[in-house]
Amino acid sequence: MSGDPLLPVLGGEIPFDSTALEVESRAEFEIHLARRSLAGLVVLGLRLDLDPPDFSGVDVSGALFVGCRLAGETVEIDLIRRGAHLVPPFEARPYPTHPATLYTPEDLSFGFAEDGFAGMYDTLVYQHFLEHGGASPDIREALSQRLHDAGIDNALGKALAAWVCGRDVKAAVGIMGGHAVPRGSSAYRIAAMLAWRLASVGRLVVTGGGPGVMEAANLGAYFNDRPASQLVTAIDRLAAAPHFADHEPFTAAALAVRAAYPAPATAVSDVVGRLRHGGLALPTWLYGHEPANLFAGQIGKYFSNAVREDSILRLARGGIVFAPGWAGTVQEIFQAATKTFYQTDGPSGPFVFLGVDHWRQLPVEALLRPLLARSPQGDQSHLVVVTDSIDVALTALAR
Repeated sequence: MSGDPLLPVLGGEIPFDSTALEVESRAEFEIHLARRSLAGLVVLGLRLDLDPPDFSGVDVSGALFVGCRLAGETVEIDLIRRGAHLVPPFEARPYPTHPATLYTPEDLSFGFAEDGFAGMYDTLVYQHFLEHGGASPDIREALSQRLHDAGIDNALGKALAAWVCGRDVKAAVGIMGGHAVPRGSSAYRIAAMLAWRLASVGRLVVTGGGPGVMEAANLGAYFNDRPASQLVTAIDRLAAAPHFADHEPFTAAALAVRAAYPAPATAVSDVVGRLRHGGLALPTWLYGHEPANLFAGQIGKYFSNAVREDSILRLARGGIVFAPGWAGTVQEIFQAATKTFYQTDGPSGPFVFLGVDHWRQLPVEALLRPLLARSPQGDQSHLVVVTDSIDVALTALAR
């Protein structure tokens, strides 16, 4: 669960096409079956117990079946004897043990229309997470969660490879900030407008996938092909349910805005279109009490918060905007500063702090400038920008 598939993307290269070795649909599986060879392939999460395929005479040496359901023990034993490897699905889990794709808002909110917040997919997985030890699960649950997160790593790498093709890899900008910022507040509106402008000029907006500033940023990216006046109207509608702790009205308001302003068909037909309309969100079930962010185009939801946070910061090579926030945001600031200090993931974009008064209360600038000035890669203190102006922020990110 190291996230290695992302590294070639962040290094500016198109990664090795792992998709060529991965079988993610029954139609794709049947093509390889007709060729009588699954050798070396990775078959992900298929229901091979339905209309069971005939494996006789098929080369399965080195094939890896992950989370697949097979017709019975006899088939499983036969495949193993002939050189295949099996990682069976874990039973009684409300989530896939190896998702082949990232989540969408429709996936996470599935069930809300019939059963409300308590019955939607995102909530059911969180309840399972709590009931099975939370951050300290038993070994079976831990393995299941890690398989899930490895699948998200893999799907994230492929999605970014598709998006990077023909684009500057430094065009991904992170927007961080407080999860408790109310809808309709000044901080919420500024984050949404900044993201709207960034996405309008082709930047990929990356957030932590929660409510507050994170939702505002994905909302701005979601509206990037619409007039700013429509974004303002949408925020006014959302402001009728300002606080994320009111789960039912909070989620209902988001779904109502999505219904009133549906993404164009071209934006939901492929991964790249979704990333252009709503950006990318990487939330975690560790903070599952926060409702799902339903404006991101693609969502890589993790069980592991540590992997999730590292992935966000590694992706944001075009710079990071820190809107007002407290403990979690401050943690991310210094985690990002460590990466910049050592250039762990290559040269860093700017650190833009939106909200002069807030960031003077928390003396991050006074701490960061002397720290980054001593980087072994040379003085990096010029990367720190503290401002109240969206225009200044955009200029810094463009630079």
